Amino acid sequence: MANTPSMLRARVKLERQSAQHWFCLDVDCELPDSGITAIFGVSGSGKTTFLRCIAGLERPEQGEVVVAGQAWQQGTSFTPAYQRSIGYVFQEASLFEHLTAKGNLLFAMKRADQKVSDDHYQEVISLLGLETLLQRFPIELSGGERQRVAIARALLIQPKLLLMDEPLASLDQARRQEILPYLARLREVFAIPILYVTHSIDEIVQLADHVLVLQDGKQIAEGELTEVLSQPDLPMFTGFDAGTIWQGQVIERSETWHLAQVECAQGVSVWVRDTGISIGQMLRIRILARDVSITLEEATASSILNKISAKILRIDPDLDEAMLLVRLQCDVLSLTARITKRSAHELGLSIDQQVAAQVKSVALVC
Repeated sequence: MANTPSMLRARVKLERQSAQHWFCLDVDCELPDSGITAIFGVSGSGKTTFLRCIAGLERPEQGEVVVAGQAWQQGTSFTPAYQRSIGYVFQEASLFEHLTAKGNLLFAMKRADQKVSDDHYQEVISLLGLETLLQRFPIELSGGERQRVAIARALLIQPKLLLMDEPLASLDQARRQEILPYLARLREVFAIPILYVTHSIDEIVQLADHVLVLQDGKQIAEGELTEVLSQPDLPMFTGFDAGTIWQGQVIERSETWHLAQVECAQGVSVWVRDTGISIGQMLRIRILARDVSITLEEATASSILNKISAKILRIDPDLDEAMLLVRLQCDVLSLTARITKRSAHELGLSIDQQVAAQVKSVALVC
């Protein structure tokens, strides 16, 4: 791959041997210089080890790490972690307990390569909603509030790269939902690359622009969110949570029915619940395979609003032996339906067959 300053270049190979386990991390990728790249995989796939290599906390036997045109590792050259312009957010906030939230932030600002302006400080405080928390000590903050302070602390260092290692893993579901909107705003406001480690598909769908998938230390997929999540051969994207991500523009609103129509491709649109969105607004939607059914006649009377002409590309086995994943092509978009083997047999489904996909539910994710 070509090495260009506009990309984050990472090539790492690291081997580790313990008493009972041998592990090899072998990744070679170029990632975007802005937005959120999710590093995804099951536990033990090498996500955190990869992040530690980028941060300089691990030194690969072979490696190249180039960020914003600066080589942090190349050949025999190795920049130690403390000299790398990174912000790091861990699973636990790890705030200084003897300092207030504001005190933690001021401490971080002293480590910034450049003086932090008052405008930047206020922007970070406002973005993460910390105005009422600044005088509180960490013990007085909820888990979600602590993580918001930890993220602000990382941003105030003014890093060239922000690393986030499962920052929501220690939070309950309510606190996760509380903090997700703040994380989503990061990609909109700050033009720095963010590497976000997670094993949660829900977090990827809501936050990521780009995805790197690891399995047993190996890179098995990398690319734009919609492309990667549509790949049929990735085992982690099959089963009950299999689905597709579409992006589109709001072209119509129905105040009577509280619905909005989103056009995702030429002649392909879906109706979603209107949550106060605007005409022309760009949206990301998630369609779970279990919410897609197949009929042979598009004009079939049904309570389902979203009916889309499609062609069957392939029929794959599911993790559940009673089910199949039917991969569909809708104009330039892909869609997956999760149906029973019996249904597929009774419909006589086959490759290249024209069918109609009925989408029972569409989740608006951003």
